[in-house]
Amino acid sequence: MLGSWLYLLTTSSSAWIVLMLVLGLLVGSFLNVVIHRLPIMMERDWQAQAEEIVGPNPYDPPRDQPVERKPYNLVVPRSACPKCGAMITALQNIPVVSYVFLGGACANCGNKISIRYPLIELFTGAVSAAVAWKFGVTWYCGAALVLTWALVALSAIDIDHQLLPDDITLPLLWLGLLLSLAPTVSHVGLPVTSGSSIVGAALGYLSLWSIYKLFKWLTGKEGMGYGDFKLLAALGAWLGWQSLLIIILISAFTGAAVGIAMIAFRGRDRNIPIPFGPYLAAGGWIALMWGEQLTGLYLDSVGL
Repeated sequence: MLGSWLYLLTTSSSAWIVLMLVLGLLVGSFLNVVIHRLPIMMERDWQAQAEEIVGPNPYDPPRDQPVERKPYNLVVPRSACPKCGAMITALQNIPVVSYVFLGGACANCGNKISIRYPLIELFTGAVSAAVAWKFGVTWYCGAALVLTWALVALSAIDIDHQLLPDDITLPLLWLGLLLSLAPTVSHVGLPVTSGSSIVGAALGYLSLWSIYKLFKWLTGKEGMGYGDFKLLAALGAWLGWQSLLIIILISAFTGAAVGIAMIAFRGRDRNIPIPFGPYLAAGGWIALMWGEQLTGLYLDSVGL
């Protein structure tokens, strides 16, 4: 039975793509947890570290006993309705299907559930299927899926909190460097060589860091955060220094277009910062999928 399934996956690209679509939907459900909980976990860690250094907040009521901190991570406590506290059962947590079946509301109290949750599940499923179509049944397809899922989580967290957690960017950087030690998949052209990966990580970080320093020197303002430097370094490690130009061009053009549109059509204050992480993530994912072709088109357009 297992042999038949493996044979089907290796001989039918459609079966492989559908399997990765379903897997992507399931991972998207988990990414919703990561996107919501990881910033809260980080904030709690910062508060605990601050109390260790400077003591409790003097404005808090005095405590006779230390406050017992209940476990809060990506696994516990179980997901629950934020309004009534009812636990979400396994049947109520099926990606997309449960949202549609429940009418986008809590089964217990009828509190509306944000449409964002099924949208992230659908988006993760779609990009996972695209990665499966691009890379086929190869070991690097698994690696590309990990990169894709990390970029989805980082983008959503940056939109919410203007934060790119080290807990995701740094492991992504080291994984990209380690993957460069593996042999290149012939028809994929990835992973890149170790030299290209190391130079890509260094140039990725230093390029945005230099822009940050220059902008701060000229204006006295901070134009971006260190998380952006680390994310581009990770993308450089995965895709090599040759992909950095196309990533920066795509992210800068997209970010500028969206920023101008928000100022023009929504009256957004131009002094309010716009997270750059999602645009870097988009540029990196596009470079992962079609970087070689886009770089060739760019070089042809400038006559190189």
